[in-house]
Amino acid sequence: MSNRAFLTAVAEETDAGLVDRLRLLEELKAAASAAQARIAVALDASVRGAHAQAGIPPEHQGRGVAAQLALARRESPARGGRILGFANALGKEMPCTLRALSEGIISEWRATLIVRETACLSVEDRSTVDREVAGDPALLEGLGDRRLIARIRKLTYRIDQQALVRRAAKAAADRYVSCRPAPDTMTYLTGLLPVAQGVAVYAALSRAADSLRARGDTRGRGQIMADTMVERITGQARADRVPLEVQLVMTDRTLLSGSGEPAHLQGYGIVPAGSARAAAALAASSGDSNPGVMPGGSSAAPLGGSSAAPLGGSSAAPLGDRAAPSLPDNTASHPRDVAAEVAGPAGLWLRRLYTAPGSGDLVAMDSKARYAPESLARFIETRDQFCRTPWCSAPIRHRDHVRAHRSGGSTDTANLQGLCEACNQAKESPGWTAAVMESTARPPIGRFPERHTVEITTPTGHSYRSMAPPLPA
Repeated sequence: MSNRAFLTAVAEETDAGLVDRLRLLEELKAAASAAQARIAVALDASVRGAHAQAGIPPEHQGRGVAAQLALARRESPARGGRILGFANALGKEMPCTLRALSEGIISEWRATLIVRETACLSVEDRSTVDREVAGDPALLEGLGDRRLIARIRKLTYRIDQQALVRRAAKAAADRYVSCRPAPDTMTYLTGLLPVAQGVAVYAALSRAADSLRARGDTRGRGQIMADTMVERITGQARADRVPLEVQLVMTDRTLLSGSGEPAHLQGYGIVPAGSARAAAALAASSGDSNPGVMPGGSSAAPLGGSSAAPLGGSSAAPLGDRAAPSLPDNTASHPRDVAAEVAGPAGLWLRRLYTAPGSGDLVAMDSKARYAPESLARFIETRDQFCRTPWCSAPIRHRDHVRAHRSGGSTDTANLQGLCEACNQAKESPGWTAAVMESTARPPIGRFPERHTVEITTPTGHSYRSMAPPLPA
C-alpha cells in the first residue's frame, strides 16, 4: 500500500478501527524486534564460525558483528553491542520471552527489562525465571514496567539470594563520569557512583555551602556547591579560574560583518554569533602578535575566500584582563558579558582555524610521521567533532588513518579521521575496509575540497558513507 493510500484509509477509518490498527502495528513492531534478534544471533554464529575456520583466536572471534548490527539498524556501536547481547540472551537462554515478543504479547522494551533483570543469574536459573515470568502469556497481561521488575526480582531472590549481591558488585564496577552539553552554554557533568561515595560527595559539598553561606557568601546554595565541586576537582582556587582552550571556528562574515551565522565551539557545538564575536574580541585584546602560526611552528596561511580573519591560522592566544575592543554595531552587550564570564581571569586560550568557503571543510595540514602531531590531532578533532562512524556520537579517542599507514597511507587531514575506541577496533576486524572519497582527497586544481567523506565497507559488502559535519563557511 502506498503512503497516500494508507493515509486515505486512515482518514476513512472509524475511531475503533484506528485503535485496532494501532494495536496491530504495535504487535507487528514486537514481532519485527523478535525477528531482528533471531537474525542477529544467526549473523553472530556465522561470523564466529568463519573466524574459527580462519584460525582467529577464540577471544577475537565475532569481533565486528556488533558494529555491523549497529550500522544496519542505524544505531551507535555501543547500542549495537547491547542489541547483540539482548539477542543472544533471548535466542540462547530465554525462549519464553522470545516467543512472547514474537507474538506481540510484550514490547521490545519489556523484553529488554526481563533480560536486564536476569543478567546476574546462571543460565539454568535464568531459564527458570524466563519460564515463570513469560511461560504463560496470561501472566504478562496488564503488567507495567515496575510490576514486571518487581516480579522478576522477587523470583530472583527466591532462586538465588546471592544474585542481588553480585548485581550490586557489578553496578559498582560500572561506575563512570560523563559530560554532555546542556542548554544555554552549560554542561551536565554526571557521576554514577556507589551510594556511599555519592552521598559522601554530596554531603561534603552541602557542608561547604552551609559554611560559606554562614560567613556571608551571597551566592545561592546550589551555586556554591557547583563552584566548590569545580574547585576541588581541578585544584583551582576559584571555579572561574580554570584554564581552558576553546577551539572556535567562525567565518569572516560572522566576525566582521555582524552576520547572524553561528560559530562552532569544539566540545560543545553551536554558539550564537554574538557570543562568538565577543570571544574573538576578547582574544584580540590579549595582543596576539602571530596569528598565522600553528602549534609546533607550522604556518597556516589562509586559502582565500573565507579566511575568518582575524581568526587566521590556528594560533592559541591567551585572554587577558584587558577590556574587549569595540564590536560590530549589531552585537548586543549581553553576548560579550557571557564571553567575558566564560573567559574569566584564568587565561582562556582561543584556537583559531580556517574553513574553506562554501564547503565548511577545514584547510589541510599534513605530517610525515606515523602518529599525528598535536596540532594535526587537534585539527582532526575540530573537523570531525565526534566519532566519524555513522550514527556514533561518542567522543573522539583515536585519530587514525583511513588507509593504514602500513599500507602506504599518509598522515594528513585527508587520510585521518577521528574515531572512538570501539569503532577504531571494529575497523581492524577481518573484511572491513575504508577509503576516502576521491573528491575529498584530491579536488581539482583551484577548487576547495568538499567536506571530508569516508566510505566504510563491511565484510558483507554493505557500504556506508561518513561525511564530516559542516562548520561555518
